[in-house]
Amino acid sequence: MTKSGAIVECVPNFSEGADTNKVRQIVQAMRVDGVSLLDWSCDCDHNRSVVTIAGSPEAVLEAAVRGAGKAAELIDLTQQKGVHPRIGAADVVPFVPVSGISLVECAVLARQAGMQIWQRHGVPVYFYEAAALRPDRVRLEDVRAGQFEGLQEAVGRDTARRPDVGGPELHRTAGASAVGARRFLIAYNVHLAEPNIAAARAIARDLRASNGGMTGVKAMGVLANGRAQVSMNITDFRTTPMKSVRAMVAKLAERHGAVATDGELIGLIPQEAYEPDSDWARQIGSFDPEEKVLERRLDNPMEWPQ
Repeated sequence: MTKSGAIVECVPNFSEGADTNKVRQIVQAMRVDGVSLLDWSCDCDHNRSVVTIAGSPEAVLEAAVRGAGKAAELIDLTQQKGVHPRIGAADVVPFVPVSGISLVECAVLARQAGMQIWQRHGVPVYFYEAAALRPDRVRLEDVRAGQFEGLQEAVGRDTARRPDVGGPELHRTAGASAVGARRFLIAYNVHLAEPNIAAARAIARDLRASNGGMTGVKAMGVLANGRAQVSMNITDFRTTPMKSVRAMVAKLAERHGAVATDGELIGLIPQEAYEPDSDWARQIGSFDPEEKVLERRLDNPMEWPQ
C-alpha cells in the first residue's frame, strides 16, 4: 500500500505522432478522477507522442492502463513508421515518484500496471529500470533492441527475448509495452544548422554515457522535419545539468563541422533542473516555465481534451 497523499507521475510514450485525432482519443481515455493532465505533445517525424499525467498512485495506474488499451486499439505497428525506436503502440510507460512515494513503490505500481495491461488488453509487457525483473532488462535500449519487427521475430526463436508478462508472442499490431519505474528524465533535442545526419550521429555517439561521454546522457542522431537533430534523454540532471549538456553539444558540433542551433524540450522539467536565463532555455522557442516546469504544472494542470 502506498501512503495517503502520495503523488506519482506517469509519462507514457505512444507510437503515433502524425494523427492528432488518434492521440487525442488516447489522452481522453486516460481521464480518471484523481489524475491531472500536465502535458501532451505530438511529433510527426518521430511519429511519437508523449503524455504526462500525475495524481494518486491508484488513479494514475488506472489512467495508464486505459491509455495503453486505447493505443492498442488505434495504433497498428505493422503500418507505423518513424525515426524513433519502438516496440509497442504504448511503447514505454514509466512511473516516476514525485512526493510521498518511493522509487521502490513505483516499481511495484509498474508491475501491477503491466499485469493489468496484459490481462485487460492482451498486450505483453517487459519491465525495465527499477521495475526490471532481470538485470539484462534494466536498460530500455536493451529491451527495445531490434524494435517491433526484430523483437517479433526474436521471441519465436529465443526464449530469453520473450516478455515478462504475457506472450510469448507480441500482440499482432500493438507489439509489447515496456513498463518501468525511474527518476525524472529530461527529453531534450538540439537541432543543427545543416541537415548533416552524419554530424548529428557523431555528436550523439560522443555524448552518450555508454560511450564514455556525459554521465546520465543517452543520445541519438536523427533527421526530423528535414533537420539534423541530436535527440537526448538526460537521466541524471543533478550530475549533468542542462547547461553542461547544451555547452557540450555546441562544442562537439564545432568539432564535427556543424553548428548547434535551437532546442526543444519534450514533456516537462523539474523545478530543480530549470535554470532561468540559461542558454538552453533561451534557445527553446517560446519556452514558458509556467507550462514546462513540473511543479508549476501540478498547481495549474491542463484541461482534458474534449
